[in-house]
Amino acid sequence: MKLMTDCIPCNLRVALKAIRELTAEESERRELLAEIMEIPALRGHDWSITGAELVEQVFRTITAALGNHDPFRRRKDQQNQKCLELYPWLKRLVLESEDSLFKATNLAIIGNSIDPMGSLNSQDVEKAIRESLENPVPRSRFVDLKDQLEKSSLMIYLGDNCGEIVFDKLLIETIKAHYEIDIAFVVRSIPTLNDATLKDAVLVGMGDTATVVENGIDGPLPATVLSRCSEQLQNLWSRADVVISKGGGNFDNLDEEKNISTPIYYMLMSKCAPYESYFSVPVEHPILARASSSAARSAGGAS
Repeated sequence: MKLMTDCIPCNLRVALKAIRELTAEESERRELLAEIMEIPALRGHDWSITGAELVEQVFRTITAALGNHDPFRRRKDQQNQKCLELYPWLKRLVLESEDSLFKATNLAIIGNSIDPMGSLNSQDVEKAIRESLENPVPRSRFVDLKDQLEKSSLMIYLGDNCGEIVFDKLLIETIKAHYEIDIAFVVRSIPTLNDATLKDAVLVGMGDTATVVENGIDGPLPATVLSRCSEQLQNLWSRADVVISKGGGNFDNLDEEKNISTPIYYMLMSKCAPYESYFSVPVEHPILARASSSAARSAGGAS
């Protein structure tokens, strides 16, 4: 999905958040914001890129100016720790459910909203999760994914945010309890936003249940562009039977890829008007959509 008008203010909010993390000097903030505002896409002069590619341009500008390649590191550590504390409760929800795989799938998608949960305490997060579980993805979408898993021996799982990866770990554990399948969990090579890197995957113990692979992309891109990925990941992709893609950044760029034959299942929360329109799913509802030539417009959220 290319840039939409809603992406411009969204990216500016992200930029301001990063700037506040790095400097308390108003003069420095103004100078850096002025430099960011020179990026053509933020001025409405370039609509040919995706939102994730715009984030990469913004992030390069910020980190170069202030000399911090991972400005959200402290926040990412907090998100990981908070979700690790929730893990035993999340595990019980899955084990005590009538359909553990369906429950784990919905929890993994809900985990995509972990960033706005960042300022909440554990009880508030548990309440938010329970409320979100009242709007699960349609069974038909889940059954399609389940049918694909039954005939797959190798899966690529594209991770997204810190904290969220604890939910991903739980889903991967549940999948492997049901099927004989090897799973490669992919993280960013270069820090960007609150996206998970190898350090985060190690912290949450992802390597205990999946093979962790860096994507090899040489910039702070919060997305997956196959041509920019490492040879290792491209080789894995060529052999994979199914791909689970988490988050909006991965969706935005994979949706623009051509000639992908491997089945891709997008898992994310509907966080904005463009996604609401594209997937026909209300904001703050879960999306489970299989990529297709018709762009998988019919997705999760409403039966």
